[in-house]
Amino acid sequence: MDDDNETYILLLLSDSNLPTGSFVASSGLESYVKHGFASTPATTTVTFVQDSLAAYAHSALPFVSDAHRIVEELRRSECLRLVEERKNAGHFSARDKALSSLAALDNLYDTMTLNHVARRASRSQGVALLTLYSKGFSRPSALPAVIPDTEKDDNGMSDLLEKFKLMARKEETPAHLPVCWGALTAALGLSLERSQYLHLFLHARSLLSASVRLNDIGPYLAQQLLMHVVRPLVKSEAARCKDLRTGLLKDSQTDFDEKIHGPANTWPLGEILAARHDLQHSRIFNS
Repeated sequence: MDDDNETYILLLLSDSNLPTGSFVASSGLESYVKHGFASTPATTTVTFVQDSLAAYAHSALPFVSDAHRIVEELRRSECLRLVEERKNAGHFSARDKALSSLAALDNLYDTMTLNHVARRASRSQGVALLTLYSKGFSRPSALPAVIPDTEKDDNGMSDLLEKFKLMARKEETPAHLPVCWGALTAALGLSLERSQYLHLFLHARSLLSASVRLNDIGPYLAQQLLMHVVRPLVKSEAARCKDLRTGLLKDSQTDFDEKIHGPANTWPLGEILAARHDLQHSRIFNS
């Protein structure tokens, strides 16, 4: 994909009006404040964003990367119609293998997400992303005269993500946010590096939005923090964690060491506080 197309996709995905469910999740910030860890509002928000972003990058980015790679490889394959012949020979189709690999990633992330509140929010936002692709980003079939024939075929990406969403509806896979994000951005043709960076940026932006909704900071201060504070944090965490992998894809790293290259939880306190979200007497967010 050329730079202009990638830039356009980035603009679409960074739209705060996208129905992804992120506005109902504080990622533990509400519980963090209610449990008395707040100091001055701005300092509290910056500290939480820094710790949460680092933890999220180490735990979620490996799954984003591997899911992106699975779908990107499928997308780059000649055409799904050509490999469908393998089914007649008793083999899985390329799409079936991709779905199986995505489900394996999904189940591993579900296992590694220790608290039920974070799992609930991640599943909700993941399914919302899959729905977004099928209803908002897939090519419209009602405009055959407008869309050139060469652009009608999306190499089966719509079918792949629709089947993955169906698996989630049947509770055959959890459809967690990082896995769905990696699959979605690869299906749209976004590069892995930009997918990783944008995912971390959106996580940080959602935390600032939650802080505004909690009335800890105002919208102008949130924009100042996003401009001057969050930018270097996102950049450093993206650079630090860009090569992390889950280890499920055997050919992803020949020298894979799970202690060095694998996902990890780096902020136990944040995990505990997020797990206590439902114990609050009153709540603004679902998580």
